[in-house]
Amino acid sequence: MNKRKLHHLWVKLRPVSYWYFLIVFIVAGLIAISALRQNNLEMVRLREAVHTADESGEGVEEALQTLRKHVYSHMNTDLTSGDNAIHPPIQLAKTYERLVAGERARVATTNEKVSADAVRICEARFPAGQIQARAQCVQEYITQNSATERQVVPKELYQYDFVSPFWSPDLAGWSILVSAVFFMLFILRFSLERWLKTQLD
Repeated sequence: MNKRKLHHLWVKLRPVSYWYFLIVFIVAGLIAISALRQNNLEMVRLREAVHTADESGEGVEEALQTLRKHVYSHMNTDLTSGDNAIHPPIQLAKTYERLVAGERARVATTNEKVSADAVRICEARFPAGQIQARAQCVQEYITQNSATERQVVPKELYQYDFVSPFWSPDLAGWSILVSAVFFMLFILRFSLERWLKTQLD
């Protein structure tokens, strides 16, 4: 390519300053940083809502679904923080404890009724003079009819870990994409100008 053509290219290229690309890159980058921070703050708020719901026992599933939806659809919403973080990060400890306590209460209530039924049935079967037979009857009835704690649902089913995407089509994702594209355009425009000036000198 001769210098005349290079000069013609330089004349056409000169009005499109590389500063335009740099400015758009910086603005898009600042928007991306702000959006990524907002994504993370919203995740923290929703995570706290899950913990609050777990404590109160109300709206746990709704809070969990809202958190899951946000994490799965937004960048920078990882739930873990640091190497020493609890894993899995969402643990519905109170919900699980209530489940265990409910099973224990069921067993205790059932066994109280079984004991009362044993005394009533055995008293009717064996008169007051047959105390030993009555005691044996009560013991056998309780042994045969008492409840034992069932295996509660595995604790792991009340532990969750949601993974955020590498890129998401939200404000953060698009602004990062725009920032990257304009940074490459800046590098290309800046390099082309330097090359043209070298060739024209």
